[in-house]
Amino acid sequence: MIAGLIRWSIVNRFLVLLVTFIVAAWGVWSVTKTPLDAIPDLSDVQVIIRTTFPGQAPQIVENQITYPLTTTMLSVPGVKTVRGFSFFGDSFVYVLFEDGTDLYWARSRVLEYLNQVQARLPQNAKASLGPDATGVGWIYEYALIDRSGRNDLSQLRALQDWFLKYELKTLPNVAEVATIGGMVKQYQVVLDPDRLRAYNIPHGKVIAAIKNANQETGGSVLELGEAEYMVRSSGYLKSLDDFRTIPVATSDAGVPVLLKDVARLQIGPEMRRGIAELNGEGEVAGGVIIMRSGKNALETIAAVKAKLEQLKPGLPPGVEIVTTYDRSDLINRAVDNLRGKLIEEFIVVAVVCFAFLFHLRSALVAIVSLPLGILMAFIVMHYQGVNANIMSLGGIAIAIGAMVDAAVVMIENAHKHIEAWHHRNNSLTPDSVNSLSPVSGGEGWGEGAVAPSANTPHLGPLPP
Repeated sequence: MIAGLIRWSIVNRFLVLLVTFIVAAWGVWSVTKTPLDAIPDLSDVQVIIRTTFPGQAPQIVENQITYPLTTTMLSVPGVKTVRGFSFFGDSFVYVLFEDGTDLYWARSRVLEYLNQVQARLPQNAKASLGPDATGVGWIYEYALIDRSGRNDLSQLRALQDWFLKYELKTLPNVAEVATIGGMVKQYQVVLDPDRLRAYNIPHGKVIAAIKNANQETGGSVLELGEAEYMVRSSGYLKSLDDFRTIPVATSDAGVPVLLKDVARLQIGPEMRRGIAELNGEGEVAGGVIIMRSGKNALETIAAVKAKLEQLKPGLPPGVEIVTTYDRSDLINRAVDNLRGKLIEEFIVVAVVCFAFLFHLRSALVAIVSLPLGILMAFIVMHYQGVNANIMSLGGIAIAIGAMVDAAVVMIENAHKHIEAWHHRNNSLTPDSVNSLSPVSGGEGWGEGAVAPSANTPHLGPLPP
């Protein structure tokens, strides 16, 4: 079979070259479409459900949130494992699916079953799905610093939450921009229990008064002078003075009791469970870029860097964006290492073949077969959904050695067979051999060829 394939390839050289060109072009296209990353993604197909239950102990969160969610998610089609974790005020449920399950199909089914169990959860519990990313989606991280001291941590956190975060989430392959560090600004109402007791005002009444004072009410439409005017009442709280003048109750004498009479109003930070610190220089605020599952990490990081450069002019004076983690450096080093190893292999194979065989065309056989084999590997990787990472590129680099050995052995074997054939047919010159043109299959002679005479020796089959 191999001998027949070789004979067919010799006779149909144009078709072989055409197929080789098509495979090479197909491989180059696959290389451009294959996602580049440094870390192989071996994580399971999973959907994360986060449920916030403010102010509740882990045991209450376990009984009222985590247990109903985990028991419901066990019946989702394709689920392999369901894991639940309960913390103070938060519940995390990890729903793991069978290998090969489409991530977005899994998310839609989890959301469907989450709607079913929503009625069994407490009213103030809010459940949401995590980003459509995997465990290796953390590709870029940056920090906001102000060495001039003009902006404090709350202002840096506000820049991240209300400016940078929304702009970066518009990028195509970014699944989430997580904020870390800084201070979240709050209007804080510190109640005085003695004054509440004196006015006989419960906590719930104060909470209801604040909610009712921070809203907007729409009215009807008035037509005046052939024009319509919409009537609305705007009552949003914008300053501490607005909070202080909120009426909470009425005393026995008919005097309104304002919020400032029973509480102290102040601006302060939200309670934190952690901090972000940069190189021992103090606290900072920053963000983490989470990439969508299966996307190209190198392209996403390049888009994030370009977007940050566009946003820098909009930052206040003195604020800087410092990169704290960038996976593109590792990706580029992995690709450069593979490129360097390929060039080394090409040079070594060419030198060895030319030095030991004294035949330049034989060296070209190995030099051409190596990149074609690599391009064919990228074709398979592209259609199997395998990205180019350290493991896959390392496997290709290792396979190059085996390909080189096989190419050198086959070239040497061909030269030995040709040498043996020349020894058996030393009476023939190359011109006389080339004038013989056997038709495919060894039967008949080609048009225009020299017909064999009685004195022409029988050559037999060509050497393999």
